[in-house]
Formats: sequence, C-alpha cells, structure tokens
Amino acid sequence: MPVNTQYFKDKIFSVSTPAQFNKLAMELFKYQCANNALYARYLNLLGLTADMVKTVDKIPFLPIEFFKTHNVSCKESEETVITFTSSSTTGLQTSAHPVYDLDLYEKSFTKAFELFYGPIDKYCILGLLPSYLEREGSSLVYMANKLIKLSKHTDSGFYLYDTDRLVLKIEELKERGQKTIVLGVSFALLDLAERYNVSIGDNCIIMETGGMKGRRKELTRAEMHEKLCYAFRTKHIHSEYGMTEMLSQAYSKGEGRYECPPWVKVSIRDVNDPFSKIAVGATGGVNIVDLANIDSCAFLATSDLGRVFDDNTFEILGRFDYSDVRGCNLLVA
Repeated sequence: MPVNTQYFKDKIFSVSTPAQFNKLAMELFKYQCANNALYARYLNLLGLTADMVKTVDKIPFLPIEFFKTHNVSCKESEETVITFTSSSTTGLQTSAHPVYDLDLYEKSFTKAFELFYGPIDKYCILGLLPSYLEREGSSLVYMANKLIKLSKHTDSGFYLYDTDRLVLKIEELKERGQKTIVLGVSFALLDLAERYNVSIGDNCIIMETGGMKGRRKELTRAEMHEKLCYAFRTKHIHSEYGMTEMLSQAYSKGEGRYECPPWVKVSIRDVNDPFSKIAVGATGGVNIVDLANIDSCAFLATSDLGRVFDDNTFEILGRFDYSDVRGCNLLVA
C-alpha cells in the first residue's frame, strides 16, 4: 500500500480510464483509512474496516457536515499552509478544509480549467465576487486570483463593486475580439444584469459560481440562467461547481449539465438510504470522489440534490431541506 502522499500526487492528473480511477481510488481509500482518524472512526461506527471494502462502489462517503465540527485531516500533527473556510450565513457554523499543499490545489483547478476551456493565457478573466472578497479563507477567491495571474492579461482582475468600469471593460474587450470570462457570484451577476443592458458578443463567457448569500430571493438555476441570458444577449450561461470541502471543480457550458475532470466522479445516493445508490437519471443526494483531496477525505456525501446522466454529466437540483444555505449552490424555489 502507498505510504506517502507523493505517490498520489504523481498519479492523480494522469488518470484517464475508469480502471485507473478505480485503482487509485481504492489505494487512496486505504491510505485515508490508515491516516485519517475521523474517517477511520466513522467507518468503525458503520461496522467496517478498510479490509472489508473490496470495490470502489462499496466505499462509504463521509458527510461533509463533519468539516464543520471536526478536523478532517490525514496530517493532524502537521501545520497547514492555509485553511479554506465556507461562507457563513448568520448563526450557522462554517466548514473548514485544512490544506497542506497549495501546489496540489493549483494544479487541480488549473488542469481542470484548461481541460474544458483551453490555455488560461488566451483569456481575460474578470472577477465579480464581492461577498467572497470581503472575507478570508475563500477557496474560490484563491482560485480566481491565480487564474487572473495566469491569464497574464493587463485587464484581468477583480471588479468588486465597480460595475460601471466592468461594463465598459466588457464592451472594450468585445470590440477587440478578446476571449473573456466574467466569473461572478450569482447575486452580483443578477444585479449587473438588472442595472445594465450589455450584449457580450461571441467571445465572452458569463460564468456563475452560485450563491445568493441571502442578498436576493432564491431562484432555480434555470430561472437565473434565463434572466442572465436575456440581459447579456447570450445563448448559454456557464457554471462552476465547487465547494470548500473539495480541491477540484466541475464545469457546465450551458443548461446546468456539469462535467468532471477525470480525477473526480459523481454518483447519486438514495435520499432515504444514504448507503444505497440509485439509477441513472433519478434524483438523490450527490456523492463525490475527489482524488485531489489526498490530505483530507476524498469520499464526500454532499448536501446537494442532483442526478447523473448516461454521458456522466450531472445536474444540481437543490439541497436537502435540513441543509444550511451555502454560497456555492442554489436552492430549488
């Protein structure tokens, strides 16, 4: 069995087949059982040991709520480089994800972005993430800041509340034919759409990251995208799906259908039996295997509701009624 994290770091981003994914997932499962005390204890409470789990589809998923109450770590005795924290709704506890290797996180989001969109330095990245920039510990802000730097474009940057300048910049970049991504939290994009009438053209992508943050009435993703498409005169709104508890992201180029990079896999569990998976196309709780989560836990039972399709894309439909409202996802109206 692999005894150090470097083994996984050397293999994660070369995964290209289901067989490779399954092999590495099983090895990481055994490693985390041996090194993550919380995960081992969780399995023990389920009456399981690592040796009893023979195949990937039998690996138990750790509820992400544990990131709010425990230190989910394989390296509890080591000092973290950074701890990513979730956005907070008043009175609700936040999640904390200890990170020991920022190079791993940067490789994960850079390779995923370029897998779906091509070289970053071909784009101008315009960030509209007001509430996230106003607090520390946001993994989304860290990612956006790094993408802005990697773009090497003089106009790339965060625009916070300077929407007049942002609109002028979108129009200027449109005239120059520059490929552009406006990466924005949902409520800020909706505010922008209501204040301005902007035709973004064919070279600009509006990418929402979710999140109403209690700033506006919650909308379904379809309702929100319809409003944004109309305001920006575009056929598709792109989306980024990520969360504090993950070191990887999935992307949608329209219609709310997400694709994962090869080192991430999504499955759906029965809402009434969290240890049973359900058929393709049926709605249930979203489980995620994120192989980039080497030092925490790669097997996550999220609070999102969704469904997976035959082509391995997936859709997020909302959240469990008892779940906290968090910044990365939308509620069903």
